[in-house]
Amino acid sequence: MAHGHGHSDHGHVVNVLPPDKAKIRKIWVTALILAVVTGIEFIFAFTMGRGALLTSIFVLLTFVKTFYIVGEFMHLKYEVKVLIWSIVLPMLFIVWLITSQLVEGDAIHQLRTWWSTIGGN
Repeated sequence: MAHGHGHSDHGHVVNVLPPDKAKIRKIWVTALILAVVTGIEFIFAFTMGRGALLTSIFVLLTFVKTFYIVGEFMHLKYEVKVLIWSIVLPMLFIVWLITSQLVEGDAIHQLRTWWSTIGGN
């Protein structure tokens, strides 16, 4: 017969552990924090005009959520802060690279459109 803590189900031991209330609370707090930041993003999305300021706010809030997610779900907030930055900072540079390429591409497109309207080859 199997020895263990729990109920027996056809010869198999099934461990019945009480729920860890601290872990459940932490999950709800994490979900609430992410929901609040997302709610702030929605408020800005529906109340502000489109433009560089709104885009900057979105990038900043996304960076805040990214930092929190990396710290919480990857359990890095309990590590040294340099480890978190080693993950988040390259991501920030990649976002900057993509943004700069989009801006540069748009500028080239605008220049070519302008050049073709004035009769350029």
